[in-house]
Amino acid sequence: MRPSVYITRRIPDSTLEKISEVCQVEMWEEEDVPVPRDVLEEKIENIDGLFCLLTETIDEALLQKAKQLKVISNMAVGYNNIDLDAATEKGIFVTNTPGVLTETTADLTFALLMATARRIVEASDFLREGSWKTWSPMLLTGQDVYGATLGIIGMGRIGESLAKRAKGFDMRILYHNRSRKEEAEKTWGIEYADLDSLLRESDFVCVMTPYTEETRNLIGERELSLMKNSAILINTARGGIVNEAALYEALKQNKIWAAGIDVFEQEPVSPDHPLLTLPNVVTLPHIGSASIQTRTRMAELAAANLIQGVMGKPPRNRVNQDVVQARKIDV
Repeated sequence: MRPSVYITRRIPDSTLEKISEVCQVEMWEEEDVPVPRDVLEEKIENIDGLFCLLTETIDEALLQKAKQLKVISNMAVGYNNIDLDAATEKGIFVTNTPGVLTETTADLTFALLMATARRIVEASDFLREGSWKTWSPMLLTGQDVYGATLGIIGMGRIGESLAKRAKGFDMRILYHNRSRKEEAEKTWGIEYADLDSLLRESDFVCVMTPYTEETRNLIGERELSLMKNSAILINTARGGIVNEAALYEALKQNKIWAAGIDVFEQEPVSPDHPLLTLPNVVTLPHIGSASIQTRTRMAELAAANLIQGVMGKPPRNRVNQDVVQARKIDV
């Protein structure tokens, strides 16, 4: 009998076909609506594999209902939507999709930086609303990107790719990370800085660190107060790393100049969220990896992880290595 899997969102047909060749598949068909919790609670009881997204909260209570689940394949790099300890305790592999979205997310981050600096969205709305009556020397003036100082918090793969793009704009690049990246320093000419120095000196601050208990509210009122009043904050990492209430106050009181946000603590973000009322904020609906090519590669990698897991093999992109030892599986 073929292993059974549940897919929580419609995925590309080519990827679905690959999974269907070896598995019995059920899939939530609503394109823009997350699978309801009660449906997920019902489906997880008797499946061997779960293909999910960041929109699903896979917590301990849900995992307790799983009778034969072998693998949770998360179509994302992050996996803070999954209770990793609870999954490991039950011997369930948790996998992610690293590597494939690095360049695409770096592209989006730099695009958001430039759009915020040059007030692109605000200027487009100004024109469409019929407000453009004449040319004026200081109309919709923004901040220069070329030659500015960029501070990157979190120098992982995406951070390095962002630095590579910034070098083309002759930017001075500071970075803060848990550990020094000496090879990256030599390759890209970047400078290590403690967090406070980075915040004080940077014209643009890009948050690129993973979301953990250590990085929760990493950028709050104190950190924002250290930034230049002409500085711009960009977050394409995870919501919750930047304290949204503190960011709103800093922007409203002109303590920093602007912000570009692709991620929120609660997603989808409410249309009446205070940050959405400010003209100096560019907001996006978590589209960092949203290119056709990258999302397709992510789905294919998540499918490969899923198939390996339900077939009893350690998935290549497992994030809880202890399961191998606990289940006494040969790698």
